[in-house]
Amino acid sequence: MIRPPLLVIAASVMLAHAAPQAMAAAATGAPKSAPAAAVSAQNPLLKASPLPFQMPQFGLIKDEHYAPAFNEGMKRHLAEVNAIANNRQAPTFENTIVALERSGQLLHRVQSIFSNMTSTNTNAALEAVETTVSPLLAAHADAISLNPKLFTRIDTLYVKRDKLGLDAESLRLLDRYHTDFVRAGAKLSDDDKNKLKAYNVEQAGLETAFAQNVLKETNARGLVVGTREELAGMTDSDIDTAAAAAKERGLDGKFVIALVNTSGQPPLAVLTNRATRQRLMDASLNRGSQGGEFDNRAIVLKLAKLRAERATLLGYPNYAAYALEDQTAKTTTAVNTLLSELAKPAVANARREAADLQGLVDAEKGGFAVAAADWAIYTDKLRKQRFNFDENQLKPYLELDSVLNNGVFFAANKLYGISFKQRTDLPVYHPDVRVYDVIDANGKPLALFIADFYARGNKHGGAWMNEYVSQSSLMGTHPVIANQLNIPKPPAGQPTLLTFDEVTTMFHEFGHALHGMFSNVKYPRFSGTSVPSDFVEYPSQVNEMWAVWPEVLQNYAKHYQSGAAMPQELLDKVMAAKKFNQGFMTTEYLAAALLDQRWHQLAPGQIPTDVLAFEAASLKDAGVDYAPVPPRYRTSYFSHSFSGGYSAAYYAYLWSEKLDAESVNWFKENGGLTRKNGDWFRSKLLSRGGSVDALQLFRDFRGRDATVEPLLERRGLKTQ
Repeated sequence: MIRPPLLVIAASVMLAHAAPQAMAAAATGAPKSAPAAAVSAQNPLLKASPLPFQMPQFGLIKDEHYAPAFNEGMKRHLAEVNAIANNRQAPTFENTIVALERSGQLLHRVQSIFSNMTSTNTNAALEAVETTVSPLLAAHADAISLNPKLFTRIDTLYVKRDKLGLDAESLRLLDRYHTDFVRAGAKLSDDDKNKLKAYNVEQAGLETAFAQNVLKETNARGLVVGTREELAGMTDSDIDTAAAAAKERGLDGKFVIALVNTSGQPPLAVLTNRATRQRLMDASLNRGSQGGEFDNRAIVLKLAKLRAERATLLGYPNYAAYALEDQTAKTTTAVNTLLSELAKPAVANARREAADLQGLVDAEKGGFAVAAADWAIYTDKLRKQRFNFDENQLKPYLELDSVLNNGVFFAANKLYGISFKQRTDLPVYHPDVRVYDVIDANGKPLALFIADFYARGNKHGGAWMNEYVSQSSLMGTHPVIANQLNIPKPPAGQPTLLTFDEVTTMFHEFGHALHGMFSNVKYPRFSGTSVPSDFVEYPSQVNEMWAVWPEVLQNYAKHYQSGAAMPQELLDKVMAAKKFNQGFMTTEYLAAALLDQRWHQLAPGQIPTDVLAFEAASLKDAGVDYAPVPPRYRTSYFSHSFSGGYSAAYYAYLWSEKLDAESVNWFKENGGLTRKNGDWFRSKLLSRGGSVDALQLFRDFRGRDATVEPLLERRGLKTQ
């Protein structure tokens, strides 16, 4: 996943120094209402960092630095843009488009650091700044994208674009600026522009509130359990962790199971007490919808209406139509067709899997029908029965440092010739964070890689990649890229042993990191992962293939105590089980993707009054209302859709997977893990960022368009 800065996702146009895809704009709101604070020359945010590649000076940045830096950044950026708009010289590509690309450097620096901190290491002070600044960011973006003089200059250049003698990347940059401004409302009347500004400010505030509610409720609630016996099946270490979590909340003698952001919760795979499982499942599914301070239902309804009204104002029938126009899918019809074609076979697969699970329950004389709370534990039992292994057998061979160094980094070295050296001399924002020099195959420094793997209460759930500094030859900048995971941290002195899903996630997120680190473009607008949402997941999904590539797997899957390689028999079972439980995984994903589309394909007059009733009706209408397999995210905690950069775009993972499945086949057909293959993928796709049409990049790499058959085969959805 690419994590957007939470402050900019509502901004109306992607402007200078846009961060990775889904970070919708770098412009921010007018500073008039920002907290009053003097701008100190000692503020480390006001100047580019002297550290390698301008890595942020985490050791010097304090909470109180952000508000004045935002104020100063907005002030400078607006002055720079006004100078461009009011330039008396005739518009040229250099004095208008390139000038816009160069503008806002201070604001972008503040914004990228702050937004990453509110995702990874937030606190009450940062949340207060976030709440205040987020609507100002939207207002500031509007002050730029709705500036008529500025758009006139851009439009003048756009009309005569074929006569300007521009190279391909520059011509594409001009086209993107024109498109971005038009989509941001540059052609609206003055009255409609004022309406749009009001929508954008309110939307930004609501998205921030939704995100904060999800995080706060996840941390505040969890499942409180009274006895160790109720946690039977969990390891002693995990139970001790639950006891410590309870003690921190003043619940001595009790136990707290913390929640993760998805509907499914990891302990469901091991808890043998069915009542505890059901309570945990209920606690997860009911988030944000049971009243109280964290209830997100009213926010959802307001956001759905605002987005629909905003899209209508811009000339679209609904928000999804607006959002998808700028993706590779282009239309709601294309997305609806893909999701509906897969829904029926996916649910059919899930029902077959449920029948197998029910067989296990009946054999144990359980006396109950398989429900959502039972799926994970009985799936693990069935996996063990069918393939004679379970996660507990795998974990001793999946120690974090070995997976990272001997797996993720090893594969990258084999494919691309890059190497990694950990640095301990650079400041970090948390003791668990690691920093690595990334050295290119030619021996020259390529990037800095920041790894933040452990979960903590002030960190958003899930896993993602973000950028602190993006590559640009125009700006002379090199990438500073971060990967964020949420792996439970073991007690001091204990190894960090991963599940295979966590291993796959580590490879996936590093695929995003490679996309950012290999960027080789001129303009910041196109750097790294600045590609459509339904394309951005594709390179990262390709990188997952190396997690199970024999040469890589054998190199990192070694017992953390003895160093013995994972037995070949167990390796074979891991490979044989790859299609196992695909019905469940496809159905839970499709259900969430369908909900995302249903909410955002509503016209303003179609907004319901009951969030849960609309959700239930939507799932039933789409044929995915199968209770044992709830959506991966329900509406009330669906951050991708209502606070992140994947609004009307959650389908993107599946859309990208079609390209991924084709690419995996290409690598296999051409010899797999070789420098020749890696260099081809890097040169034709990873290095190009958004400087070329996304699907053209795929064609340049693959030699043709993608077909759906490899995806259907992978997910076990071929006609039975």
